[in-house]
Amino acid sequence: MKAFAALFTALDGTTKTSAKLAALTEYFRTAPEADRIWTIALLSGRRPKRSVSATELRAWAAEAAGLPLWLFEESYAMVGDLAETIALILPPAEARVEVSLSEMIAALIALTGQPEAQRRAAILRHWGQLGATERLLFNKLITGGYRMGVSQGLMTRALAMATGVEEAVLAHRLMGDWSPQEMRFEMLVRADAGGPDSRPYPFALAAPLEEGPDSLGDPGGWRAEWKWDGIRGQLIQRAGAFALWSRGEELITDRFPEFAPLADFLPHGTVLDGEVVAWDGAWDGTSDGAAGRPLPFADLQKRIGRKTVPRKLLAEAPALMLAYDLLEEAGQDLREHPFDARRARLEALVARLPEGLPLRLSPAIAFDDWASLAATRATARERLAEGVMLKRATSPYHVGRKRGDWWKWKLDPWTVDAVMIYAQAGHGRRANLYTDFTFAVRDGNALVPFTKAYSGLTDAEFAEITRWVQKNTLERFGPVRRVPPELVFEIGFEGIQESPRHKSGIALRFPRMIRWRRDKPVDEIDTLEGLRGLLRAAQA
Repeated sequence: MKAFAALFTALDGTTKTSAKLAALTEYFRTAPEADRIWTIALLSGRRPKRSVSATELRAWAAEAAGLPLWLFEESYAMVGDLAETIALILPPAEARVEVSLSEMIAALIALTGQPEAQRRAAILRHWGQLGATERLLFNKLITGGYRMGVSQGLMTRALAMATGVEEAVLAHRLMGDWSPQEMRFEMLVRADAGGPDSRPYPFALAAPLEEGPDSLGDPGGWRAEWKWDGIRGQLIQRAGAFALWSRGEELITDRFPEFAPLADFLPHGTVLDGEVVAWDGAWDGTSDGAAGRPLPFADLQKRIGRKTVPRKLLAEAPALMLAYDLLEEAGQDLREHPFDARRARLEALVARLPEGLPLRLSPAIAFDDWASLAATRATARERLAEGVMLKRATSPYHVGRKRGDWWKWKLDPWTVDAVMIYAQAGHGRRANLYTDFTFAVRDGNALVPFTKAYSGLTDAEFAEITRWVQKNTLERFGPVRRVPPELVFEIGFEGIQESPRHKSGIALRFPRMIRWRRDKPVDEIDTLEGLRGLLRAAQA
């Protein structure tokens, strides 16, 4: 763990991208091969399966430190991070033992399914053999709480510098379903693995267009389409491999069995980028959607997390893919071709397919000037779209988010004014600040909680609210603080749906704090009936 701990310390001690890049590059050049693989896995979101629960860790750590459990819980509430709390309260290591990152992860994986006494003994032994930083990282391996301030793009750039392999090639090889327990470093960064290749390409992402498109110049150089509210995915048909991948690199082929017929008709060597949506009724491919319309995202969300999809759900919310880009045709990578050229080839490909398949073109939006596009965009919510996408006609399909070629011009969010009633400390660098809030609206004389939010304010505002929470706490429920209903905030959100699991009967999509309404008293916040009115409007 020594080399990995040194890397963690270097990354945690700087905000400079150049310094982080240098530390990562040197690590990928010199660390043991198995450690490099696991570091890539951890930084790209792949975690070893948990073998110990948080409840067990708290009890064992309190026992090892000679603390009553209530005092450990109070310490945890103040620190805000379980791994860090444990590392801080434990006594110094009795006898340091050097062990590699990969060996430590293998030992943790081996504990899966073992009796509690055996797992407890192993965890206590490791705690007693590790230095302070190594112990913190060991705890984070168990809890899965790694936040090292390194993006996937920065990690890929460091790998490219360390290995001499092109960054775009590495980004593609790091996509898909690979296991750090089975993958060798040489296979991952220097050669394609054998067998059918179902890996997606790195997704091209759009930057938000905040001020409107006037600054983009001549509208003739841009193409527009709807920004659908579904699951972004790549549909892959290669020899021996048919797969649907989400943007989060999750293989979701089995969640959409209605896509299976596409394997019989899409030519081998085809990769499509598009949006998976639930669709109501037939669709004629026109931009007005007169013959059908997408269903709310909530209908599609019911499939997420399921291993099998029941027939009833398939009938109620049939899915289709709205394709808006062709990344590979006949095995040829088209990503460097201009968008207009890729779109023309996509249209020709879809036109050759028989009718009745769950694949359609995402319709292009015709517009003569920015004003006419703005008028069209204003109707997006009626079509259950989030706004429009703007893509430069000459743009390649780039890796990640590259400002300038692709923009998402979303509708302004729905907003309500609500009062904060609970506060909880954040995690990582916000562990000492109250940043996670529960909000309520009025229902007669009562306050009904309806959503939580933790983003949208400045660090200075979070610090001010933290001081207020510390002075005004009414009750404590573990890490949660009940506070007087006095602070009013404007809450923005992208969608609203019914939810029997919530007391309010309502759930919001992507809630966040737009601003702190210091000018508004609590008796002027919005009402539950007002939220229900928004729900009715969304369902109309």
